[in-house]
Amino acid sequence: MTEVGPERLSRLLTHSSPLPYGKYLHWDELRYRTPPAGLSIDEWWLSVRLARNSMLQKLPFLDKAGTAFVFAIPEPVLIHLHHIDRDAAGQIRAPEAAPIHENRERYLLHSLIEESITSSQLEGASTTRRVAEAMLREGRQPRDRSEAMIFNNYQAMEHIRGLRSEPITPDRVLELHRMLTLDTLDDPADAGRLRVADDVNVVDNRDGALLHEPPSYKELPERLERLCAFANAAEDSTPFVHPVVRAILLHFMIGYDHPFADGNGRTARALFYWSMARSGYWLMEFLSISHFLRRAPRQYVQAYLQTETDHNDTTYFVLHQLDIIRRSIAALHEYLARKTLEQKDAERMLASAGILRSALNHRQVALLTHALRHPGEAYRVGKHQSVHNVVYQTARADLLDLERLGLLEKVKQGNAFVFYPVADLNERIGSLNKAPR
Repeated sequence: MTEVGPERLSRLLTHSSPLPYGKYLHWDELRYRTPPAGLSIDEWWLSVRLARNSMLQKLPFLDKAGTAFVFAIPEPVLIHLHHIDRDAAGQIRAPEAAPIHENRERYLLHSLIEESITSSQLEGASTTRRVAEAMLREGRQPRDRSEAMIFNNYQAMEHIRGLRSEPITPDRVLELHRMLTLDTLDDPADAGRLRVADDVNVVDNRDGALLHEPPSYKELPERLERLCAFANAAEDSTPFVHPVVRAILLHFMIGYDHPFADGNGRTARALFYWSMARSGYWLMEFLSISHFLRRAPRQYVQAYLQTETDHNDTTYFVLHQLDIIRRSIAALHEYLARKTLEQKDAERMLASAGILRSALNHRQVALLTHALRHPGEAYRVGKHQSVHNVVYQTARADLLDLERLGLLEKVKQGNAFVFYPVADLNERIGSLNKAPR
């Protein structure tokens, strides 16, 4: 660009704004917009960069050339953080004032399954959702590599819940990677160890084009130490980094460093969840960010590329991930509303004089009503017998009849059978009530 004199510089500063059109635009987006009168497109971009310089803060992370990564907290970031602070760390309630905690295990299982499946699918797992859900709910061992990826992710996400009050260390990161990649790598020795060569690159799945060449494997131990120090930093460390932004930057740096032969994305997202849980964002247990990343993987990659092509400005990636979190929270609200409505509809059908109601006795209706409000509850013949004061044979017939109708599942435990509500109890009740006589 040609030299800018004092008069021209004054005009640039007059029109400078870090947020043209109210957005933190990258050059690839801004260059298609109309610049302010009297400025060329290049001059407009320069004015934007000048306005952002005072906002940028250095991070303790370096790129391959030894230049620091930076971040800013412009107004769009502040708005996102306000909503996430309010919704993910406060006392959110489900519609109709039904606390999510009443059915905590039900919603937690749903989110763990969703995140396990979609996070693995982002990296190539191809098992159908129905098969994957059945494997995880039944606790059976995986049958192939795709199932192993999903099974491992599920186990690792549960493991993270137990680490929320613990500092992260390089050894814990390696153990997390080992759990995530067990029996899924071309070389089993790569599970739980850093790269031992510079033979890993990030390429475009569509045409094989090189997108990112990560740092040398020789730098990885020091980089991982630095990452863990940043993850464990106290609130009063400088610069102050909002806990949500900190979690997102952990995600970013694992993706940038690509410290493992495979499984980097799964490890990055797992560390993000650990960091959010450690900072008290309890609602994140019930969210799946991978669900939305999988919907638009190109935007996920683009957020990395925009950072690399604009002076290591991670604000682009931060904004992308904040939007993903907000969308995940909205999806949870919709899911809770839908399940609450389905539960009430199913209870109304049970209480009405429909086809199913005429086929059930009052004891079975009471059990199903209880099961709708307590998913995952176990029902035993002896308990059902004592609650309703009937003989053993009658209690047993009640439960077996509900199993025959497809409303309960029978599982052998020791010498006795235990009955569990089917996962889609609401839908089964609706279908049976509408079935022809």
